[in-house]
Amino acid sequence: MKDAVVRARSPDGGMCPGDELRIMSKSAGQAFEKLVDIIARLRSEGGCPWDREQTHESLKRYLVEEAYEVIDAVDAGDMDELRRELGDLLIQVLFHAQLADENDIFDIEDSINDISEKLIRRHPHVFGKTSVAGIEEVLHRWEEIKAAEPASKDRASVLDGIPRTLPALARAMAVSKRAAAAGFEWPSLAAVVEKLEEEVGELKEELAAGDRERITHEVGDLLFTVVNVARWTKVDAEDALRTMIKRFTARFRQVEEAARESGRPLEEMTIHEMDAVWDHAKQEK
Repeated sequence: MKDAVVRARSPDGGMCPGDELRIMSKSAGQAFEKLVDIIARLRSEGGCPWDREQTHESLKRYLVEEAYEVIDAVDAGDMDELRRELGDLLIQVLFHAQLADENDIFDIEDSINDISEKLIRRHPHVFGKTSVAGIEEVLHRWEEIKAAEPASKDRASVLDGIPRTLPALARAMAVSKRAAAAGFEWPSLAAVVEKLEEEVGELKEELAAGDRERITHEVGDLLFTVVNVARWTKVDAEDALRTMIKRFTARFRQVEEAARESGRPLEEMTIHEMDAVWDHAKQEK
């Protein structure tokens, strides 16, 4: 069945000539409604006891877990697994909307309408008559539009609104970007690298002094500076570290396999033997 289309409204409320929004096919819409109904039934009297006990608070950890399982599927390049994990993540979204609906606060349609309006409002170069020169201008205008929205006007700091529960590296990147956008920025990448070298030196001094609190402080400074190097080079620090851990894990498992093949516990291998296997594993990648 062909998808239906609707005309898009520009940020000023008018219709955008020639601009149309393709909406989901009838079968996709039916599938979505079926899932919404399933969640509602699980929560209803006679539904699942476990589902009926859940709250916004109790579901938080499952939302995080499902999001990371989606990322794992993307990293693995497994499209079948990605399809399944996106469904699991969607359940979490619909579950929270169902809980709100039961308390007459909002429902999933309200959430969908909110994000649709936000996307149209923040993309005037797509749904309006604004022109942009490239990605950098798109990002700049996005922040300008976002700053003009009511939710942003109530913020006392440009750093307000960054989720405190983000992984530390991801939050550091978000804080760094916000501060830089406000003008708190190094003049060049070379200056950031110079700061990185300075932080390494300060950490060495504190390691020699042995003050654990100062060492912790300097490790934090060093990590935050590394995040700024990543930002300047357009590298996602969280993704870079996750990828590195994946490499480390694969290589370390080869070291473990070498120990098993030698008939010895891993702990009995010398560091030189481990390094030899490690170097060989590096050459294979």
